[in-house]
Amino acid sequence: MLIAAQSLLVIGFVMISLLFLVYGDRKIWAAVQMRKGPNVVGAFGLLQSVADALKYVVKEVVIPAGADKTVFLLAPMISFTLAMIAWAVIPFADGWVLADLNVAILYVMAISSLEVYGVIMGGWASNSKYPFLGSLRSAAQMISYEVSIGLIIIGVILSTGSLNFSDIVHAQDGAYGLFNWYWLPHLPMVFLFFISALAETNRPPFDLPEAESELVAGYQVEYSATPFLLFMAGEYIAIFLMCALISLLFFGGWLSPIPGLPDGVLWMVGKMSFFFFLFAMVKAITPRYRYDQLMRLGWKVFLPMSLIWVVLVAFFAQFELFGGAYARWAIGG
Repeated sequence: MLIAAQSLLVIGFVMISLLFLVYGDRKIWAAVQMRKGPNVVGAFGLLQSVADALKYVVKEVVIPAGADKTVFLLAPMISFTLAMIAWAVIPFADGWVLADLNVAILYVMAISSLEVYGVIMGGWASNSKYPFLGSLRSAAQMISYEVSIGLIIIGVILSTGSLNFSDIVHAQDGAYGLFNWYWLPHLPMVFLFFISALAETNRPPFDLPEAESELVAGYQVEYSATPFLLFMAGEYIAIFLMCALISLLFFGGWLSPIPGLPDGVLWMVGKMSFFFFLFAMVKAITPRYRYDQLMRLGWKVFLPMSLIWVVLVAFFAQFELFGGAYARWAIGG
């Protein structure tokens, strides 16, 4: 019963956050373009996301005549469900985690690897060349940048000696506040991880799988009503998950940046919100990449850099260089 209540609490937090994330994304984009953005439904337009969700729910689900109906409807459900269950191992504060797994990072990587299946199924089941091309693009893109993300995380694992998110956060705790966090020793990889997260979640400037100017919205083009809503919700939930991972791996999770101030869930939520703001700003100010540029960046730049970084961190950790900053497990961090 307790597990069920905790699960509902996490689901409730993610779903309520989702409404404000969509609202915030649109408001930030509007502000950069000197527009007002959502401002009619509810105070300051706060209920615009609710109105949009209700609109999708009450619309008729249109399924193309030649589509595989079962797979067509299963694809968005898989995308949404996988994005949601990854939150089971994310700690919001010390002890505030649904499943405190010793292999939490492997769990998240496995779930994120499976998410591509929802996109591929949606593109294939639509029985149309444009969704199919979009789904193939997405598969290649997500696989390419998952490799870099995995190698970057290996560097953090080498420093901590654990695959558990709570242990990673505890390893960043120290007398110097934010200067004890992993963003400092792993600074080059923070930027690579952030950019790879953009590509992994199909965010601009890497939104090639759904590029309206080229593919008429890609793998989602035949979707409407609730199935389309599930795809969009899954995408935003995955984006927020990446914000949580950046906070946990490099920025101390729930730890206070200033020694003496109490740690807690508010720091974690605040950091996640800040990184989502950065995601939204990138969407507003950067032009879209060409697909060949996207793949070249992933395989010829990010992969070698992250691989070299793993070797360097292993060397630094083995010989406990830089005051043990890369070997927190050795100094009891």
